[in-house]
This record gives sequence, structure tokens and C-alpha cells, in this order.
Amino acid sequence: MGSKECNLPPVFLNINKPKGMTSHDIVAQIRKILNIRQVGHTGTLDPFATGVLPIALGKATKLIEYLPDDKEYIATVQFGKNTTTYDPEGEITEEFSKKVTLSEIKLALKNFEGEISQIPPLYSAIKKNGKKLYEYARAGQTVEIQPRKVTIFKTELLEFDEEKQVARIVIGCSSGTYIRSIAYDLGKIMNCGGYLTELVRTKAGKFNIENAVSLDDLTKENAAEMFISPLEVANLPVRELNETEMKRISHGMPISDNRYKNSDIVFLRYGGKIHGVGLVAEDKILAKKVFEVL
Repeated sequence: MGSKECNLPPVFLNINKPKGMTSHDIVAQIRKILNIRQVGHTGTLDPFATGVLPIALGKATKLIEYLPDDKEYIATVQFGKNTTTYDPEGEITEEFSKKVTLSEIKLALKNFEGEISQIPPLYSAIKKNGKKLYEYARAGQTVEIQPRKVTIFKTELLEFDEEKQVARIVIGCSSGTYIRSIAYDLGKIMNCGGYLTELVRTKAGKFNIENAVSLDDLTKENAAEMFISPLEVANLPVRELNETEMKRISHGMPISDNRYKNSDIVFLRYGGKIHGVGLVAEDKILAKKVFEVL
């Protein structure tokens, strides 16, 4: 690892993922552009999907777990057909003659409010018995998929083309929600079939599409202008350290503080830089993760 990477503070990038690339492709490109190895993303987007893909650089990869994990999408759903993958990359399995109306869609969307039980698509990367579901699907094997609890915060029908039977829907949800499954289930409820044709992630925690940058615009020279501090995107309080406290934390020793609730997580900052992450235990803060003082 080069000295530049060692000196990189824990920061994030808000990338607007283009269609056709995997999230892993984006990570690989950023490694190449910035010439650093420690790069990670906060949540996979399917290749056909576009939009917000938060990227962690350097020690920020150790802070991903502290980011808010709610998401928001604009989903374009084509009614009248089902596909194997619930998206445009699959083969059409069924066609329906039924035409739905705007009022039917609005009524059906009420089934996706609050906590719901969702069956993920067979073509997904969820593992069962150490094997990804899509590997079973490609081998033509049948496998039982367990439903998962997810939370839907918001559904809003933006527009509906009744002639083409295409709807654009805003969906706000918890992490782990499959929008492809919502499209399929929506079609199933109305007995008309449905699959995603487009998907744009507009928000991921505090990252939003308005501030997302194109990969084409990212260079080694201008990257620093696009860096986002973890303090801006993680909902954690900040505890300023003095020199003595910084040295104690650096050696894994606790510091005294009774201003926080037990089990709270706090950022530890020294000299204007994030020095680490602390865990509150009664009247003390324990070092949970420590970075170099940069």
C-alpha cells in the first residue's frame, strides 16, 4: 500500500452508477483511477439499475456499518408480462391480456406499507446452503426461498401510461428490499403480471442523486473536491479528544465520559480529523476502532 493511500483520510464518494456496470465494476474503476486498493461500496445495484452508489475510500470502509441504510428508488414497472429475473434481463415467462387502471395500481400499492414479508427473486445473490440463488436458477434447480421482513416507508405513483401499461413509482424502503420483487408482487396482486424495466436509486441514507457524480468526471486530480466526510453522512455524535485522551484511545484504553447513553456509538475526533470510533459503556468510552491520526 502506497504512502498516499496511508495518508488518505476516511472519506466517501457519491457515485452515480451508469447502466450496464456492476457495483464491483465501479469499485474496480475507482481503484484504478485513484490508485488505491481500499475501496468498497455500501450496497449493490443491479447492472441494469442506475443512480446513487456510495463508495468508501481508505479507512471509511470500516465505517460503512454506521451509515443509515434506508434507500429510495424510482421504479419503472411494465405490467402485462412476467420475466424470469423480474427485470429486463430475464426471459418472458407469462403474458397477460388484462389492462390495469391508475386507481387499481394505487389500491394495490397499499399492500406495500410498513413492514412486509417479501420473497426475494430466484435470480439474486442471496446464499442458501453456501450457494447463491442465481446459481440454482441457472442450473434449472428448484430451491425453497424463505421470505424476509423488510420495511416500506413510502410508495408514490408518479405517473402511469394506461395505453403502454407502464408506471413510474417512488419507493422508500429499508436495506435488503428487492424492488424487483415489489414489481412482480404488484403484478401478481392485480393479476396482470409485472416486471422492472428501469430502476434509479435516488437516495441511500444521506447520499442523494442530486449530488452524485459521474464516474467519467472523476480523476485523480479532482477527487479530493468530491470527498465526503463520514461526519456528514453518518448519524453519530462527535466526541472531541484532547491529547491525553487521544493517546489513551490509541492504546486501546477507555476515557471517562458520562454524557452519552450506554451502548451509544460516537466518532472520536482529534485535531479536526476522525481518530476512531468509540463505544459508550456506562460512564466510559471504549475504543472500538482506531485510525491513524492524520
